[in-house]
Amino acid sequence: MQSDHLTLAGDPAVLAAELRALVPGPESIQDDVAEIIARVRAGGDDVLRYFTRQFDTGGPQPAALQVPEAELDTALERLEPLVRDGLEHAIENVGRVAQAALHSDRAVQFPGHEVILREAPVRRAGVYVPGGRAPYPSTVVMGTVSARVAGVQEVAVCAPPGPNGELDPVVLGACRLSGASVVYRMGGAHAIAALAYGTQTVRAVDVIVGPGNLYVQEAKRQVFGVVGIDGFAGPSDLIVIAAADADPEPLALDLLAQAEHGPGTLVIGISDSPELLAALGARIDDAPDTGAVARLVQVSELEHALALAEAFAPEHLQLVGEGPQALARRVSRAGCVFVGADSGTAFGDYIAGSNHVLPTNGAARFASALSPAQFRRSFSEVRIGDGVGELAREAAPVARAEGFELHARSMEARIRDNDRHDPSG
Repeated sequence: MQSDHLTLAGDPAVLAAELRALVPGPESIQDDVAEIIARVRAGGDDVLRYFTRQFDTGGPQPAALQVPEAELDTALERLEPLVRDGLEHAIENVGRVAQAALHSDRAVQFPGHEVILREAPVRRAGVYVPGGRAPYPSTVVMGTVSARVAGVQEVAVCAPPGPNGELDPVVLGACRLSGASVVYRMGGAHAIAALAYGTQTVRAVDVIVGPGNLYVQEAKRQVFGVVGIDGFAGPSDLIVIAAADADPEPLALDLLAQAEHGPGTLVIGISDSPELLAALGARIDDAPDTGAVARLVQVSELEHALALAEAFAPEHLQLVGEGPQALARRVSRAGCVFVGADSGTAFGDYIAGSNHVLPTNGAARFASALSPAQFRRSFSEVRIGDGVGELAREAAPVARAEGFELHARSMEARIRDNDRHDPSG
């Protein structure tokens, strides 16, 4: 695997944009995705199976779109004990963190009325689980547990079947352990279209979440508005900011671990120490090529490293060493921040309890990690009492200024006799 060495000599935002440009963006496949969505929407199961053969299994006929309950039970029974133990602990930890993100109803009191801020879960959610290079039972946990904690009644999980037409048994076991309601054998943009619009077999959902390749994320973007989505959670990226005294071996492994996700992945090491960067480069260059892109950036001071990271808005940000770790509280643009030599990104991918479905492609500028919030709607409950007259008198002139006479009258109609007064005094 090749790691190119760069030096930050100018505007960090310019270098961040150049780094982002090293991997393709979703605009490159917009038209292809739009065609897939339109065909699935019009053709239902038949088209969905066609695309599953073309893109998922590579030709062989897939098994039934919906996985039978008995198959999920069998997969759970056959999980290796250590794998099951790890998944159960991940479910517990992710659940605890997700529970902490829930909000109870809050009331804002005014002299004559109150506004209650309430939340309610969506009824049906879809969790997309990537396939391709490897199975991702951990993503099943991240999506399904967050949805269940949020109170979602039905959680549909889908993943692309392999060349044999089946889903990996570990993925099926994780679906059963984490509480999935139904599991579908389908992946790619066609799966997103099926979840959004429904087919004869697939029930439409209210929200679709989960990571995936550019086709999956572009499909999520195109169906947004028909359904809710968590945001852009596409090919992975990682920035490691490290001090001169950091141990290069675990840091190189952290970068290579993210590079395991393959083409489209971008991993970046930043330091003010040329010796550390050279050690990282030597380790990375000896690793097998996964198709990921690796860059090592030398900065003159750590402040410049932070500025580059903030401009890049990474999915994962690791801070290692006394100087970088002191920057943690100033980070505002990252999907998840890992602080300290032992806080490797891989822990967040599996067991720490933080969610590994994170904003990518720079979306950490405005988006957040997957949490129960993506599965819950916020709305207000308004209760107006004795203050109705005052509110009507204050708001009616504004309504008339906007040209909405009947809005003004509808409010003024609530003014009771004892609330009326002579405007002249």
